[in-house]
Amino acid sequence: MKKWIISMILLLVVLTGFSIFIYIEARKPIQDAEILAVQKAKEVAGLQTTDKFYLYHGTETYFVVIGDDKKKEKKVVWIPEKADEEVIVKSYNKGISEEQARKKLQAEKKPKEILGIHLGIEKNIPIWEISYLDKNERLNYYYIDFASGDWWRKIENL
Repeated sequence: MKKWIISMILLLVVLTGFSIFIYIEARKPIQDAEILAVQKAKEVAGLQTTDKFYLYHGTETYFVVIGDDKKKEKKVVWIPEKADEEVIVKSYNKGISEEQARKKLQAEKKPKEILGIHLGIEKNIPIWEISYLDKNERLNYYYIDFASGDWWRKIENL
């Protein structure tokens, strides 16, 4: 009986270790992208500190970094995955915040659950992408123009 318990504990420890290893390896490309994006944001936009990082997969992939420059002004930097495309830098207070985007969705769609909110860019328009479940638990995407706060596009009932 003791051998069986020891074997089960050993198996549990090995499986836990293997799971942790797989998780770390799966996150490595995202962590590497964040390191490169933060470095690029510091070079291009002069960020001194960084607050948030978003990985956006829309029509094209963008890395989005939010942080403060040396004047303590909060900036948003959209960095395209393709090196030949232009980096876009905007003042954070020239657009709507994540909380304002969340409130707009809640007021208009009354979601059952918000799954995620990410800054991204589509057709050279900086946007907030909000994924959520409606009352029937169907997946939906709601896009809000970062600058104006207006609805830009919806993808519903997936």
